[in-house]
Amino acid sequence: METVPTESPAAVAGERPIVELPIGHLVRISLYWLGLTAIDGAVGLFIQNRLNFGGFAGSLDIGRTAFLISIPVAVLSILIQPTVGAISDYTVSRWGRRKPYIVFGSLLDLVFLAGIATANNVVILGAFVALLTVSTNIARGPFQGYVPDLIAERQVGMASALVGLMQILGNVTGFLLVTIGVAIGRIELAIAAVAIVELITMVAVVIRVSPGLAPRDRAGRSWTDIAKTAWGTDILKERSYVWLVASRFFFLMGGGILVNFVIAYLKTSHGQLEQEANGTNFMILIIVVLANLIAIIPSARISDRIGRKPVIYASCVVGSVGLVIAGLGPSVPFALIGAALFGASAGTFLAVDWALITDIIPRASSGRYMGLSNVATSSSTVFAVMTGGLLIDFVNSWIGLGSGPRAAYLLGAAYYIVAMFLLRPVVEPDRRSATREASAVAA
Repeated sequence: METVPTESPAAVAGERPIVELPIGHLVRISLYWLGLTAIDGAVGLFIQNRLNFGGFAGSLDIGRTAFLISIPVAVLSILIQPTVGAISDYTVSRWGRRKPYIVFGSLLDLVFLAGIATANNVVILGAFVALLTVSTNIARGPFQGYVPDLIAERQVGMASALVGLMQILGNVTGFLLVTIGVAIGRIELAIAAVAIVELITMVAVVIRVSPGLAPRDRAGRSWTDIAKTAWGTDILKERSYVWLVASRFFFLMGGGILVNFVIAYLKTSHGQLEQEANGTNFMILIIVVLANLIAIIPSARISDRIGRKPVIYASCVVGSVGLVIAGLGPSVPFALIGAALFGASAGTFLAVDWALITDIIPRASSGRYMGLSNVATSSSTVFAVMTGGLLIDFVNSWIGLGSGPRAAYLLGAAYYIVAMFLLRPVVEPDRRSATREASAVAA
């Protein structure tokens, strides 16, 4: 079995590893993100189709129903991911401290995805979505900390770009599978296919990637006490980290409104039927992905030169403009322009935000900190669905069917601006000094 060599004095001490990794290793380390994001994309689009075209909700109840489904998703994500991430920091096993959770969570995913695919009403669908949230977060929390365990200082920008790229490819995979499923009239097969994708990416990471850092010493504490450390108030002393997580929360809410209501937007604002709406959504996806790919690598490299924050500021502005254009545009071509700007914004953000968090967090507790940072990711979806969904239903009832999604997109544009202002207090570390020190140690 080929593994990545990471042992070094810095790595053992809980600091960032010094040894730089070949690009093939960086790709393999990031690969599991593709599987996880493919699940997110496929299940999210599957739910939208079931609510809008499967008879699982009425025309004026789609927003509320989506919100109700998302409540347990947010609560369970917030509770499970940081807690399991913190526990993994201290886990001792022959596979290392992260891999057992990745394997266990992934295998449970297969069971709950089968339940989602075969659900015949909204209650069963919501129940299996909640169970899937439990299993994916058992894997996701430790994996959030796994990547920082292995990446040297000089490779943070490139690793962040690869993380973003894998998330983009995961979304493409999930959306494409559902779109094909709709086209052939077997949407449930998309969920089976995405389960296979996750299994393959999980095996690639578990078999081919090093265990990473040694576990932290529990010092005689029980696992209950360790789990509680995930929620210790000491984390509030990391002021830059707290502000960055808050900024991430609002940024992701902006994009979350666009992604989670795109089918409702195309159906009610532009009068498209199921296959046409999914076909247009696929066109939007292609545009978003191309914009992602154009933006992601240059953004990572620029952030290495001028800093992460200026690049994130730019992504907030571009994302806000994109949602305004989509919200106010009278026809689908305007939505495509907005999608291109959203894609450039999302690619820029994905390339840089993860790197900035990695720059800031304590390395030895990366499972805890990265797990908590993903609370923003998970809860942003429920708040995007809650605020956007309730606004859609209200405006549709008040002004007329089709006006609701437009209002929600304008709300998403405002969230990007809030994210920009919340980023201001974040103190970005001087990576150049850290890189010089690492080079001196290596020499």
